[in-house]
Amino acid sequence: LCALFGIPRSCLPEVRPSSGRFGLTADGVPVSGVAGDQQAALFGQGCFLAGDAKNTYGTGSFVLLNVGPDCPRPVEGLLTTVGWELADGTVAYALEGAIFVTGAAVQWLRDGLDIIDDASEVEALARSVVDTEGVYLVPAFTGLGSPYWDPYARGTIVGLTRGVGRAHLSRAVLESMAYQTRDVVDAMREAWQALVPPPSELSAAEGGSSTGRRPMKKVAGRDVSRLRADGGASANDLLLQLQADQLQVPVVRSAVQETTALGAAYLAGLAEGVWSSTDEVSGQWRAAAEFTPAVPPSVADTRYTGWRRAVERSRGWAQPDTTGSAAGAD
Repeated sequence: LCALFGIPRSCLPEVRPSSGRFGLTADGVPVSGVAGDQQAALFGQGCFLAGDAKNTYGTGSFVLLNVGPDCPRPVEGLLTTVGWELADGTVAYALEGAIFVTGAAVQWLRDGLDIIDDASEVEALARSVVDTEGVYLVPAFTGLGSPYWDPYARGTIVGLTRGVGRAHLSRAVLESMAYQTRDVVDAMREAWQALVPPPSELSAAEGGSSTGRRPMKKVAGRDVSRLRADGGASANDLLLQLQADQLQVPVVRSAVQETTALGAAYLAGLAEGVWSSTDEVSGQWRAAAEFTPAVPPSVADTRYTGWRRAVERSRGWAQPDTTGSAAGAD
C-alpha cells in the first residue's frame, strides 16, 4: 500500500507492543500502554484465552472474541483485529462485531417518545409485562452494523396491536439489544469454527506444508461458552437475563463496568511491573453477577426467528430509488 500510494515507510509510526514504555510526560509519568477502546475492554475483562468473549453495552455495543495468536482471514459480517501484543511477544487476535444502536434506543424512549423520564426506569417498566405482545423493535436508526452492514436499514416496529403500550415497547427495546448481540455472537461462532487453524494443526496431506496454503476446516470444541458484560447498560438485570436466554450460555457482569479504563491500566501495569503476568491480572478480575438461561433453546429460537423476520423488513428501506418511480409506488 505504501508503494501504491507513494508513502515513504519512514512517515509511518513504529509498530510497538500494546504494553511497554513509550515515554514520559512532562511531569515524568511513564506512558506504558496503548490500545483501542474495545481492545482495552477485552483485556480489562481478562479475556486472555481463545474463546473468551465480552460485550460492552453502551450507546452502541461491541462484541469481541479472542481467537488466539494466529491472524484470522477476513470474515464476512465481522471485523478482524489485533487484540494486543505484550512485551514478551504474546499476541492475541480478535473478531469484532459493532452494533450501532443499543443503549441509544433507551435514550430514544426517553427523549423521543417521553415514555420514561430516566434511562434507569426502563427495566422496571419492561418487567411490568411478561412479554412484548409480539412486538419487535429494530433500532436501525442509523442503519444496521455487524453482521448486516446495511446503511439503508431504518428503525422498524412490527407486530403492533391496540393492546401494545409503553411497557411492551420498553421491553422490545431491551430484547432488541439481546437479539442484536446474538446476531453477532452467532456469526462469531460460525466463523470461529471455520477459521483456518495454525500450521501445526495441519498435516501435509491436508495441504498445510506441501502447498503453504491453509484450507478452511471445522475445528471441534470452538464455541462461545460464556459472555462477559460491561458498560453502562450492563447494570440492567433484565437485559442480561434476556441475553443469557438468547445465547444459551451464562452472561457474567463484571464488578467494574468501565473495563476499557481497567484494561488500559492493566497494560500499563504489566509494563511497569505492577503485575508480572496475565495470570496475575486474571486473579484481579471479579464478577458482580451471573445470569444463566431461564428458557429452553426452543423458546429462545422461536423468539429469535421473529426478530430475524423483523430485521428483513427494516433492511434496504432507505435504498435510493433507481427506477424513477414515485416513492412508495409498487
